[in-house]
Amino acid sequence: MKLSNFNFDLPKELLAEYPAENRDEARLMVLNRKTKTIEHKLFKDLIDYFEPEDVMVLNNTKVFPARLYGNKEKTGARIEVFLLRELNSETRLWDVLVDPARKIRIGNKLYFGDDESLVAEVIDNTTSRGRTLRFLYDGSYQEFRNKLTELGETPLPKYIKREVEPEDAERYQTIFAKEEGAVAAPTAGLHFSKHLLKRLEIKGINFAEVTLHVGLGTFSPVEVEDLSKHKMDSEEAFIQKPATEVINKAINENRKVCAVGTTVMRALESAVSSNHTLNEFSGWTNKFIFPPYDFSIANCMITNFHTPKSTLMMMVSAFAGHEFMKEAYELAVKEKYKFYSYGDAMLII
Repeated sequence: MKLSNFNFDLPKELLAEYPAENRDEARLMVLNRKTKTIEHKLFKDLIDYFEPEDVMVLNNTKVFPARLYGNKEKTGARIEVFLLRELNSETRLWDVLVDPARKIRIGNKLYFGDDESLVAEVIDNTTSRGRTLRFLYDGSYQEFRNKLTELGETPLPKYIKREVEPEDAERYQTIFAKEEGAVAAPTAGLHFSKHLLKRLEIKGINFAEVTLHVGLGTFSPVEVEDLSKHKMDSEEAFIQKPATEVINKAINENRKVCAVGTTVMRALESAVSSNHTLNEFSGWTNKFIFPPYDFSIANCMITNFHTPKSTLMMMVSAFAGHEFMKEAYELAVKEKYKFYSYGDAMLII
């Protein structure tokens, strides 16, 4: 498989600027791999495709307000700082992306907030846009984190050109978000409403939660034609014993195990035992899934519609089958499904 196998024309107007008015009323395209049939539904209709004791695996990561705006010392130039990951809590070192990057060099200081009470010093260059910052703040670690939250903005993807609105803080977060650490939402999970979760629970569907803190690795462009040469950035993941017990019981009983999103699928496939069951996991994964690939844990997945040449689209292709996925994406464009983070959903069974 080559990078060019995953290119297609995506009209700009199909990139969703806003989410569906009600979470569970986004459109849902249902792909049946066995019969090679495609149906058009609403997201809340997915309950019809599951039986009691089937399992849905959710990513409970929580997005933090990762986008900050600061001013460069002396010139006062406005600089966007996108927090990627904390490297050291004691010394307050962070991996970040800066924009515009050409203006930011080692030794520069950036000032944040009207009172400039938060300062950061650039101590390393990591990539063309990547920097390591040391934050300087008078106060405890918790006060420092509170300050980041206060100054930060919901990190909507760059393709959304409008201003961030107050509603985004809630809508760009799943209703089951608990563990803070993601710089982007696990978007398949955004479609679940409290009402739909309750209906699924009443039907007898079981839930398991895993954590994968979505980083920019998920969205980093693939720049090599030979996919085997692409290196994914690592993302932190945790799978605890209660989740493995629920999922392995379902595997042993030949139930549906549905990965809600590509992040869940990556976490699950990073913790497979030698007998194709799920192990506990705590650490970092740079798992890159592209065709051909044999999946071990989930036999069903929910995902959004992804952008051309993205690693997310490659994983979906590996799961659905490449030709079937191409047919589905062509139909999605024709039927004007909405793509990307705030877009519509796909259920692959």
